[in-house]
Amino acid sequence: MKPSPKKKTSHKRKTFYITTPIYYVNDVPHIGHAYTTVAADVLARYKRLRGYETFFLTGTDEHGQKVQQAASHHGVDPQMYADRMVVAFKELWEHLTISNSDFVRTTEERHKRVVQAVLQKLQERNVLYQASYEGWYCLPDERFWTSEDVVDGKCPECGRPVEPLSESNYFFKMSAYQDRLKRHIRKHPKFIQPESRRNEVMGFLERPLKDLCISRPRARLSWGIPFPFDPDYVTYVWVDALVNYISAPGYGSDERRFKKWWPADVHLAGKDILTTHAVYWSALLMALGLELPKTLFAHGWWTVDGEKMSKSRGNVVDPNTMAAEYGTDAFRYFLLREVPFGQDGDFSKAAVTTRYNSELANDLGNLFSRTLTMIERYSGGVVPKPHPKAVKTDDRRMAALAKELYKTVGQEMDRFAFHRALREIWTLVDFANRYVEQNAPWNLAKAPKNQARLDTVLYHLAETLRILAIYLFPFMPTTAQRMVTEIGWTTPLDQAIKPMDYHWGKLKPGRPVQKGKPLFPRMEPPTGITKQETVEAATPSKEIRMESTQTEPSLITMDEFRRLELRVGRVVSAEKVAGTDKLLKLSVDIGTEIRPVVAGIATRYAPDLLIGKMVILVANLKPAVIRGIESRGMILAAGDKEVEALATFLEPVKPGSRVK
Repeated sequence: MKPSPKKKTSHKRKTFYITTPIYYVNDVPHIGHAYTTVAADVLARYKRLRGYETFFLTGTDEHGQKVQQAASHHGVDPQMYADRMVVAFKELWEHLTISNSDFVRTTEERHKRVVQAVLQKLQERNVLYQASYEGWYCLPDERFWTSEDVVDGKCPECGRPVEPLSESNYFFKMSAYQDRLKRHIRKHPKFIQPESRRNEVMGFLERPLKDLCISRPRARLSWGIPFPFDPDYVTYVWVDALVNYISAPGYGSDERRFKKWWPADVHLAGKDILTTHAVYWSALLMALGLELPKTLFAHGWWTVDGEKMSKSRGNVVDPNTMAAEYGTDAFRYFLLREVPFGQDGDFSKAAVTTRYNSELANDLGNLFSRTLTMIERYSGGVVPKPHPKAVKTDDRRMAALAKELYKTVGQEMDRFAFHRALREIWTLVDFANRYVEQNAPWNLAKAPKNQARLDTVLYHLAETLRILAIYLFPFMPTTAQRMVTEIGWTTPLDQAIKPMDYHWGKLKPGRPVQKGKPLFPRMEPPTGITKQETVEAATPSKEIRMESTQTEPSLITMDEFRRLELRVGRVVSAEKVAGTDKLLKLSVDIGTEIRPVVAGIATRYAPDLLIGKMVILVANLKPAVIRGIESRGMILAAGDKEVEALATFLEPVKPGSRVK
């Protein structure tokens, strides 16, 4: 029989194109700019590690009335003003180790040419028309509104006053694409994320969609890109800005390159510019005959100590200052660990310090420092060789946890669930810390007969740290690269690594370690925050309790309920907290780690009666320092003002099991 011909295989490399919005240069960058850009950088680095050829675009939006006015206020022309302001963004991205592939400025000729080509094509396709307009104008948003839209003389988007305006302009027939856009959103549920934003856009599209004014008379606003077929008008700043997503990858100038990258895999944006991206941009792309981006993800806003950020309040967070104070990697870590990406979050220095000391200094930093110190002390400063006959169950379990991270971290990253990805990584960090205590290398070193076991334990710790560094690299690139360097693994992490490098056992024994300074030296709480800072609603004691209410309970959605991570825990130790009659310090085994938990149940339970008791732990509760003790979870109990009984189980349950 004649053999069948071999099927040709494609060797085309996988690509990934991600963008941030381009940022307006009328003011200096703040935490919101940093948040979006760090998130994009984490995704870009993650994809590169997984073997994707990645194009990561950011830049600045430099036209429009606000820039023209800001330049006039400073006594310079708009171009000079933009040239000065763009430096602040580029310097911040360097400070935050942002790995963007390109930086687009809307005042660049390469961008202007594409904007004019887009306008010309829209004109040729008969989707533009000229008409007189009379209505209301919002200067901060540079948007027109009808009388029906305006609320009490204010912009429906930003809430600031609008002013009457009457003039002739060019309009884009955006209304013609309403039904097509709705069909696209229904057919592609991942197009707009998270789901709440998708619902928001669909709600917007339930109302009649108006045509979009895409010009400004040059007599009123000279600072913009002129229309190619009518020099009396300049391009509306939002149309100008949105076109950057196709101008940078080569639309109209390098068709081969453009086809390589478009459609974009992810547009990241804040929720305040959701409509312009989901509706305006989508309709423009449809009119141009181009595919829509695969995903538009709109994240939430940051408040500061519970208040909205504003210059008048003086609480605008400077990302340069935070990175300088806590370290760039720690700041990056906090931004993506503190709140689910897509939801609003609250920033406070107390919260940064708590996570820094608890998770970075104590958990990761201490594990790394102890491991290298023990290798120096007990193995002559080189990574020892593990002995197969000395391998035990906990060694195999740690290797299995490391193997599972490829799937679990990947799933969460693909869902934009950065906080969950980090939580998965921390299951290995926590296990490794527990492994150190259980195996006690300092005791093994006391007897020569234990050398094989000691070498095996130290190798497993070093290899765990190598694998942790790979997964942490997108979030904390400088720290992760330093970790592998000091462990003795020479592969640079700022490029695609081989798939096999994720596998257990790739750290070669005999490599010298080079212990440096602590990764994350402990920090003192910020001024005004004591070490015994407590958090309301942590326990039902006088100082920390959940007040009962006579009103009907508010309802939550299933999505909100699913945010709770309830785990089965087994109490392994319990003791009273000094200075209070109501608090107990518990150690709770949840399978992958033992958690310290402070609970206000001492008036109901004696410590010795709790040992071995199975409880329900809220495992993803933000850590709190209570009476100087870090508490990492909440035990569920019944009772109003006093505890009546712990929530437990009728049947035996394995610690760490999910409670649903």
